[in-house]
Formats: sequence, structure tokens, C-alpha cells
Amino acid sequence: MRCHSASYILFSLRAVESLFVRSFNTNDEGWMKAIATSHFPRRGRIMIFAKDRLFPCTITHEVDSSYLSKEKPKDIGQYEEWLKNALEIEITNKASMHYDLISNKIKYKFEESPFWMDLTNNIKIFDEEYQREHKSYKLFHDPSRPKIYTKPFDTFFLKTYRKNILENDNFPEAPEEGWITPDNWFCRIQDIIRTRFVVKYIDGVEFLTNRIDSYCRKFDLPCEINLEAKEEGYYAAHLYTCQDFEMPKLTWDTEKIEIPVEIQVMTQLQDHIVMLLHKYYEENRKKIAREDKWQWNYKSDEFAVNYLAHILHYVEGMIVEIRDDERGD
Repeated sequence: MRCHSASYILFSLRAVESLFVRSFNTNDEGWMKAIATSHFPRRGRIMIFAKDRLFPCTITHEVDSSYLSKEKPKDIGQYEEWLKNALEIEITNKASMHYDLISNKIKYKFEESPFWMDLTNNIKIFDEEYQREHKSYKLFHDPSRPKIYTKPFDTFFLKTYRKNILENDNFPEAPEEGWITPDNWFCRIQDIIRTRFVVKYIDGVEFLTNRIDSYCRKFDLPCEINLEAKEEGYYAAHLYTCQDFEMPKLTWDTEKIEIPVEIQVMTQLQDHIVMLLHKYYEENRKKIAREDKWQWNYKSDEFAVNYLAHILHYVEGMIVEIRDDERGD
């Protein structure tokens, strides 16, 4: 989600020919992007500045233009090598330790926040409201407070690989919103801190999502809602809100920035599918997208796994329809 507007300026420090600058609006939120293009010598640099960006992070980063024409790194090892050579970023133990420190601190702060305490203290009330609307059918199998999770560094770093490389249609140039680097990755990755509400029925997803949205407005917090329906059969509601956190930088002085928090809402059946197939999904995310269509390769793992998930989603819809018909809803 976008908590703030953003503007970017890219230019060469050692441009050898004329420099062209153009500005244009990129979307209906009105944020501006200014791009300067030029011809670079082999060891030229592109300097990237971000001001009033998506989240209030400061970026000043150099890109080695001699690496911009190379093919995409095919795995995490090649990605680390590319980061070191192209962006002059070396991922060390210090970076992972800093990430663990910050993510755990954010987790603790969010758990103690008035928004989270008030929201989760009313879970039983949500369940009672749902039962009144749906003839005593329960919203939750387990109405206890959901746990807050932090994304492990290895999984987090894999996501930067996906965003910077695998899903970057502009490669070898930067993605539309710029490279994700240690300078900005706490702002750019939306699910460093996440939690999950699990409901019994498919209509409970929208019911609970609306209640969470109301609580965000109650505490004057932004809220972006995405109803996920992915090609591989993943179905869930993802809500993103932002909160201010004060955190130490790698230099150990502190800064206050807005960090996104992801709140998932999904059915019990989808929750079981995600847990059973988590390793499969993680391995699949490491791969460069295939050119062939898995929908026609009926012998592939993707064909069986993905269509099973779609079928189960359809079954969940039929269950609710039959339930409501029996009760006369």
C-alpha cells in the first residue's frame, strides 16, 4: 500500500553524451517520476535519489551500468553476486542480524498497539454478530487472538529477489518503484510483520475484512484491501495498514518510519492448503517464470496442485450456498 507519495530522480554521474530529462505522472495518486537517460561508459554509474517516497525512507544508491545488460540471475547465489557487482551491496551477517532485530522490535510494538489490542479483544463479538446474521453458524473454529509472525530473513531476502529480478519486467533496469535494497526494504516489503485470521466459511472472509477495515478507520489508520485470487489457486483477503515505528539504522542511530503490516483473512480449508503446500510454493517462487502454460501440461506438478486449490475454492462456495438454502437465507 502507498502511505505516502513518491518522486524519483535518476541521473548519470559520468555521462559522456547529452542528458535527457522527462517528467510525467505515473498514476492517479499524482506522484511524479523524473527520469534522466543517457549513454554511459562501461564503468559509469547511475545515482538514484528518492524523496517523499512510498514510505519515508531515504535512498542514495549507485548502480554499476556495466551489469545492466546481463541476463537475470537464475538463483539466490547468482542474485547475491549480482547485488555485489551491480549495486555494490554485500549481504553479510550484519545485515541479517539487523533485520532480525528490527523485525522483532516491530512485532512487539504492533502486538502492544491500541489498534491490535482493541481489535482482538472484540473477536468474540464478531463471532456473535456473524451467528446472528447466519442462523447460529460460527465465524471462527478458534476465536483466540491470532499470533503475529515475522518473515524469516531467508524468506524475506528471497522476496527481494522476486521483486528485483523475477517479477521485474524492466530488467536489467530497475522496477517501476526502484530497486529494493537494505536502505529501503523495511518500507518496500509489505509482509515483514503479518498475522492471519482463519474463518470457517467463505463468506466469513468478507464479513471479517469489513470489521477490520472499520477498526482501521476508528484508529485513523490507512487500510488497503486486496482480495487475492492467484493463478496457482491461492484465495485470501490481504489487508495492509501502516504504523509508525522508531528503529535503529545499520549505523545504529535511529529513525522513525511507517512500516506496513499485513493482515490475512482466509478460510480453514485454504489455511490447511497453504500449510501443506508451503514448501512447494516457496520452491516454485525461486524459479524464473516458464514460457509454457502449466494449464495445458496435465503431467506437471503445477497442474495437479493448482487445480486442486481452485476446485476446493469452488466447493467452499457451494457449501455456503447449500447452508444458506437450508436455513432460508
